[in-house]
Amino acid sequence: MKILVLNGPNLNRLDLREKSYYGDVTYSDISNAITSHASKLGLEVDIRQSNDEAELIFWLHEAADQKLPVIFNPAAFTHYSYAIRDAVVMLKAPSIEVHLSNPLSREEFRHTSVISGVVNGTIAGFGVNSYLLALQAMSDLVTD
Repeated sequence: MKILVLNGPNLNRLDLREKSYYGDVTYSDISNAITSHASKLGLEVDIRQSNDEAELIFWLHEAADQKLPVIFNPAAFTHYSYAIRDAVVMLKAPSIEVHLSNPLSREEFRHTSVISGVVNGTIAGFGVNSYLLALQAMSDLVTD
């Protein structure tokens, strides 16, 4: 089973972001952890990151057309991108929203997700483990 793992803006720059929320993890660390854990679960992952809303939408359309499950960290787009939300709605396979930090423990503008209402579930606040938990949940969703 192939799973598309999408990452939104600024996640490629985690090494420069707030350590109090993201720790010392880098984007490369996240990608390596995802790949390793997916392999243990017998899953294939295609991991992508973009700072461009249109590119993320294109990839979501691609996933919809191919009926690929998606694990998605929309990052800042979580809070206001109705275009991304509309693309997520078109997915034909399960989708899970993930966040490294817990948006509800952060600034008030981060408390609203326009994505969470149109995915199977949201996992947030566990750092890199958010992705690993999402992989396990996705494995369960696609094998049931």
